[in-house]
Amino acid sequence: MLKIDVPSLFIAMTLNLAIISVTLPYFMGRVNRAARCAQAGIILQTAGWLSLIASSAFPQGGWADHLLSTLAMACVSSGMVFNAMAFQLWCGRDASVRLPAAIAVVMTAGYGIGFSDYAFRVGWANGLLALQIATVVVTLCRPPRLAVGRWRWLLVICLSVQMAVLACRAVLGAFYTDEFPNFFGPYLVNQIFALSSNSMLVLSMAAILLAHRDEAARDLERLATIDGLTGVLNRRAWLKQASADLANSVRYRQPIGVLLLDLDHFKQINDLHGHALGDRALQLFAAGLRAVSRAGDTCCRYGGEEFCVLLNGANCAAIMAYDARLREWLAQHSQPALGFALSYSAGVDMPIHDSDSIDILLQRADVALYRAKAQGRGCTLVTRSDLALM
Repeated sequence: MLKIDVPSLFIAMTLNLAIISVTLPYFMGRVNRAARCAQAGIILQTAGWLSLIASSAFPQGGWADHLLSTLAMACVSSGMVFNAMAFQLWCGRDASVRLPAAIAVVMTAGYGIGFSDYAFRVGWANGLLALQIATVVVTLCRPPRLAVGRWRWLLVICLSVQMAVLACRAVLGAFYTDEFPNFFGPYLVNQIFALSSNSMLVLSMAAILLAHRDEAARDLERLATIDGLTGVLNRRAWLKQASADLANSVRYRQPIGVLLLDLDHFKQINDLHGHALGDRALQLFAAGLRAVSRAGDTCCRYGGEEFCVLLNGANCAAIMAYDARLREWLAQHSQPALGFALSYSAGVDMPIHDSDSIDILLQRADVALYRAKAQGRGCTLVTRSDLALM
C-alpha cells in the first residue's frame, strides 16, 4: 500500500508557495490592483503555512504553539480575503469582501481564545475557513460584469474541493477527536487534505495567471481604442463605432449628426504657455466633451487639437444645443483650470442620402469648420442652411 508522508507534502506545498510568492511579483512586473491583491493573498497564505509548520517544532499547547498557530490562521484567512478581492476585480466588480473579512476576524479571534480546547479550535477554524471559501465560491458563480475566461470555473472547482475537505476536517476534529488527534498525523483526512491542497495549489495558480492574462488582454484592447492623453476614443476606434451607429440610424430612420471641433490658436497656447499646459488644455477639453454628452454620444480625439462627436438621435437643433452646453462649460472651467479662456471652432453635418458614409459627413463638416475659422473662429457653422430645419 502506498504510504503518504503528510508532513513532507505540507512542507513541499509551503516551499512551492514561498517560491511563487517571491517570483510571481518579479515576473508579473508592474500590475494593477487586482494582481497586487492576488500577490498579497499568496504571500499571506505562505506566511500562514510557514507559521503552522513552525508551530509543530514547539511543545504542543505551549505559548509558542499558541502564538504561531493563531498567526497561521490569521494569515491564511487574510490571504483568502485578498484573493477574494482580486477575483471580484477581475470579474469587473467592486472589491467588496466584507463577509469574508468578517469571517477571517471572527475565526482568528475565536481560535486564539479557544486554543486550549483542541476539538473546538479544529472544528472552529476548519468550519469557518470552509464557510469563508463558500462565500468566495458563491461570488464567483455570479455573472461577471466583464467577459472573462474559463479561469473562473477552474477557481470554483479548486475552491469547492478545498471547502469540502475543510468541512470534513471540521467535523472530524470537533466530533471525532480521538480519531483525528494531530494535524500532521498519518490519517486519511490529513492525507486527502495534503494531496488536494498540493494539486489545487497548482490549478489555482494557473487560474490566477489566466485571469491576469485576460486582464492584460483587456488593457491592450483599451489602449488600442483610447487616446492616451485625453482618455476619449482615438480616431480609429471612433470611426469604427461611428460607422456602425450611422448604419443603424439609416436602418431605423433616426437623425444623427457629426460635430467636428478644433481648438482655437492651439499653437499659440503651446508657444506661450508650454506643451505641458497645452496637454492640460486638451485634457480639459475632452473632460468638457464627456461632461455635456448624452448617453449614446460618442466623442474622440480626431488628431492633434481636433476632436469629433457623433450625436445619435440628434437633429440640428440638438447638435447646436450640445455646442452651446460645451461652450458654457468651457467658459466656467477653462479660466480657473488653465489661466486663460479656451475656445474652439466647429463644423456640423448630417446625412443627406442613405448612402452617405461617415467619411463623407466628416469631409463636409471639415468644410464648415474651415468656414468658421475663416469667419474669425470661436463659432460653429453647419454645412447647409437647410440643416437648421431638420
